[in-house]
Amino acid sequence: MQTPVILIVEDEDVTRLNLVSLFEAEGYKVLEAIDGDDMHDKLTSNDDVSLVIMDINLPGKNGLILARELRQKRNIGLIFLTGRDNDVDRILGLEIGADDYITKPFNPRELTIRARNLISRTGSTAEESKLETNGVLTFNGWELDENSRCLTSPAGVAKRLPKGEYRALRLMLDSPGRIFSREQLIKHMTGRELRANDRTVDVTIRRIRKHFESDANTPELISTIHGEGYRFIGKIDN
Repeated sequence: MQTPVILIVEDEDVTRLNLVSLFEAEGYKVLEAIDGDDMHDKLTSNDDVSLVIMDINLPGKNGLILARELRQKRNIGLIFLTGRDNDVDRILGLEIGADDYITKPFNPRELTIRARNLISRTGSTAEESKLETNGVLTFNGWELDENSRCLTSPAGVAKRLPKGEYRALRLMLDSPGRIFSREQLIKHMTGRELRANDRTVDVTIRRIRKHFESDANTPELISTIHGEGYRFIGKIDN
């Protein structure tokens, strides 16, 4: 099995070197970058990167801008590791497409566990694509390709969904009308348990709705069941 590759994007030397040592001790191949240009150079020359761990406060473009650029080009694991611990930054980071958001100071053991779990899910994507051979799910004029994770609108506009969005939507499409709790959704999306004050599920559902809902206050396909969770209320065509 190929050794997973982690890219650390951190301009503070001591923190970056500590992270490199931490993950090398866990058996990973680790690359380093100090800013956005360096990150893009490393990604261009290393197409086997499994996970990016990135600070938000970086020289030049900040981590939030770089995350948007990354998501336009690659669908790999992304963890923000930052000293910015306010809810606005956390929610924005998740909305942009980060898989996890960890604040400094951090527990090294917790970080390595979260990174390992995320790499495991990312690494299984190729196998999932091989297994998911049913083709295309259609609902209310929309199409979801199970192999490419592409969501295509009735007008023919296609967009590839991040893994978290795809897994949440696919779970609900498999059981239309069923109420899925936040605990069930986070477990299916990320493989971890729901934490206190965790907004990951709500942010993910909001991102999914933006693809096909014209008004968030009048959901057309995904309904919020207050105190319980979410359910798909559209019509499966196949």
